[in-house]
Amino acid sequence: MPSATFSSARSYVRRSRRKGASRLPLPNRAHSAEPCEPPCQNNIPPIISSSSTVAAAASSSAAGGGAGATASTGGPGHHNPYDLRRKSPPSHHEASGSSSCMLPARKRPRTSISQGVDAYNVSQYLQYELPDEVLLCILSYLAEQDLCRVAQVCKRFNTIANDTELWKSLYQSVFEYDLPLIHPAPCQFEFMSPDDCEADNPWKDSFRQLYRGVHVRPGYTHSPDSHIKYFDTIRAALEFVEERANSVSVSGSGSGSSEGAICGSTGSPIDCAPPRPALIFLHAALYQEECLAIDSDIQLIGCAPGNVAESVILERESESTLTFSDGAKRAYAGHLTLKFSPDVTSTMQHHKHYCLEVSDNCSPTIDHCIIRSASVVGAAVCVSGSGANPVIKHCDISDCENVGLYVTDYAQGAYQDNEISRNALAGIWVKNFANPIMRRNHIHHGRDVGIFTFENGMGYFEANDIHNNRIAGFEVKAGANPTVVHCEIHHGQTGGIYVHESGLGQFIDNKIHSNNFAGVWITSNSNPTIRRNEIYNGHQGGVYIFGEGRGLIEHNNIYGNALAGIQIRTNSDPIVRHNKIHHGQHGGIYVHEKGQGLIEENEVYANTLAGVWITTGSTPVLRRNRIHSGKQVGVYFYDNGHGKLEDNDIFNHLYSGVQIRTGSNPVIKGNKIWGGQNGGVLVYNGGLGLLEQNEIFDNAMAGVWIKTDSNPTLKRNKIFDGRDGGICIFNSGKGVLEENDIFRNAQAGVLISTQSHPVLRRNRIFDGLAAGVEITNNATATLEHNQIFNNRFGGLCLASGVSPMVRGNKIFSNQDAVEKAVGGGQCLYKISSYTSFPMHDFYRCQTCNTTDRNAICVNCIKTCHAGHDVEFIRHDRFFCDCGAGTLSNQCQLQGEPTQDTDTLYDSAAPMESHTLMVN
Repeated sequence: MPSATFSSARSYVRRSRRKGASRLPLPNRAHSAEPCEPPCQNNIPPIISSSSTVAAAASSSAAGGGAGATASTGGPGHHNPYDLRRKSPPSHHEASGSSSCMLPARKRPRTSISQGVDAYNVSQYLQYELPDEVLLCILSYLAEQDLCRVAQVCKRFNTIANDTELWKSLYQSVFEYDLPLIHPAPCQFEFMSPDDCEADNPWKDSFRQLYRGVHVRPGYTHSPDSHIKYFDTIRAALEFVEERANSVSVSGSGSGSSEGAICGSTGSPIDCAPPRPALIFLHAALYQEECLAIDSDIQLIGCAPGNVAESVILERESESTLTFSDGAKRAYAGHLTLKFSPDVTSTMQHHKHYCLEVSDNCSPTIDHCIIRSASVVGAAVCVSGSGANPVIKHCDISDCENVGLYVTDYAQGAYQDNEISRNALAGIWVKNFANPIMRRNHIHHGRDVGIFTFENGMGYFEANDIHNNRIAGFEVKAGANPTVVHCEIHHGQTGGIYVHESGLGQFIDNKIHSNNFAGVWITSNSNPTIRRNEIYNGHQGGVYIFGEGRGLIEHNNIYGNALAGIQIRTNSDPIVRHNKIHHGQHGGIYVHEKGQGLIEENEVYANTLAGVWITTGSTPVLRRNRIHSGKQVGVYFYDNGHGKLEDNDIFNHLYSGVQIRTGSNPVIKGNKIWGGQNGGVLVYNGGLGLLEQNEIFDNAMAGVWIKTDSNPTLKRNKIFDGRDGGICIFNSGKGVLEENDIFRNAQAGVLISTQSHPVLRRNRIFDGLAAGVEITNNATATLEHNQIFNNRFGGLCLASGVSPMVRGNKIFSNQDAVEKAVGGGQCLYKISSYTSFPMHDFYRCQTCNTTDRNAICVNCIKTCHAGHDVEFIRHDRFFCDCGAGTLSNQCQLQGEPTQDTDTLYDSAAPMESHTLMVN
């Protein structure tokens, strides 16, 4: 046949299709008044109405005229005579013929169809004269192989035979799809919009790819011209492809059968590809009686307009609906509905019957299927056995009365983009060393757990959306060890992740939020890894570890939970590190009921209650954490809470940085505790503890409070720059203070009051803005070998009736500003204002009706209240109310009065935490 790409300047002649006919040279189209004008003939061929006749004539033209055409090497150039919708020019040897041949085409005399015609005239008419629309209508009656043969005749026929709408109509009459189905490789099918296809004619390209398939179309009568095989039952189609495969293997002809060839866009036949799995199309029907067990490379795909899977239904009442077994390496089932609906009146056991079953040593692909099971036992899909490695994707496994997907007994497989929802039991079970890969599945609204891995089940779960399941979103039990990454686990009606009974697992980079209970539960000797997750907005806690649970909890962002961000209880012993635990509506970390754990390098901040609670016999170790900006206490030990607090930064809390009470006895070592609005460390109500080598500074009240029968030990701490006192001990407080540096505090370095009796040994108390040590209100103390120096109001100041045990102390270089003010005749308020309480003699004036809460310094008694009825009260801490302007007469030793409150004999009492103790 003439080449579609030869130059228009090339001249050539066509060989007549009649045997022995003379070769007719064609003129150059450049010399023709009307290009492509057909030669004048006495006979015009009639329009051929039979499609087979057209195909035969076209084939004859291709064989006679096209195959024998030659190109001359000399003479003037010629145009291609096959230009679409152009008429053939007259032959140069007929230029002087009858005048009718020179008439325009529309004025030529009509030739009677009764006149005889030869093959040459027929082909000339079909190729050049017949309008495109008529030819297109004729070609629409051809079967696929005849249409491809016509396309080989000439360039014009090739163009028309490749018309997109022509092939779309043919395609939809055979396959019924609304869009072209692309089949680039075995077990790969994808519907694609024609606009997105790279092929010039996507309908034809899809037809070519799917042409090898056989069809199951019950009751359908197909055209006798088509080479496509049709069957009424799936069983008949399977038997046919098996026989064909056997005959091919026996003959050794491979897949090169001409039956499977469809021409490409150029019209040339395309050799069959290497052997592919047999392809069976199942058209819209309800297939109920056939039990399908596939053990070879068979591809089953639904075939229907609209939603294909909804129209093609395979259903069984007994035994599994569709089974793949050993040998089905490249099998496929796609765009089908698989149902298992056991007869409720039957006594047959169905715990091993499924909608879809994949067993040992097979790897089918299941794609875009709808899977429904009404059995109350077993599962809708079961993948089991060594070597079971399917691909299950884009399937809808929902509304089943049992488990949705069950993977067990060393099975593997890839499961992606599936919808698994509203199942009565778990959405997915993974058991007994099964190791599937599950990506981008949507698992939700189950009436049990979302995903359940147990009895050594494994698996890799990535980017799944798991939500609104009645129990946990993800449950791990009994040695199971899944890897869960980039999943979103949320809105569970109980918890998010539940790991128990020696469960393991790695949970990495997930979002776990808005669950009704804890985001993560770990219990009963389980030891998972929880890393880089966001755990937030839980209706209870963030991570809950109890019942001897363990686990590595690291690099997580835990925030906005209604209860504690992390809760550790009942002998649990996790490792919690590098987490951010913040903005909880309750506390940050709660350790109770003998909880343990290593809690290190976390940032715990901005929680509503305590940053860390430790209580009821718990003994965690907290190291190198930053615990700050809480709305109550930083670290709170109570009710026999113990543990170690080492090298932490604890700062900027609304209450104290650390509180210890009710028998708690922690070791607090090497920490920096500052910025507390209610003090640095508060030990009260029988609290104990060892505070060693800490830096406690810049707190709004005392650096350390010890009160109400508490008895801590403070060693080698630095307590400085407090905006109140350094250490305040009162209300029967005790304690041992050894080798501490206490300096630059606004009030007394150590204040001992109200029946307290501490022991101070080898401390250095210096550079205070008030006294070094003050003892008042019937308190006493043992002071041994301390150095007290360079304090503004004096070194050791003792109130009336105080007799401490003092031995080997060095008290030197103190400024004694109180004595100097008294000796200079100044009101003591001038050196104290109402923020300090210098210790000296104070009086009361009966004439001025002073109360028990008022005090007047000795110089104001002598000057401002001279001649009044005055009374000496005692030598103690006070500021002068006369100088403060709170009495009726104006102080003569001061300027204008300042607004003030009553005299306070002790520093303001610390605010005790009323943190709720919620389990």
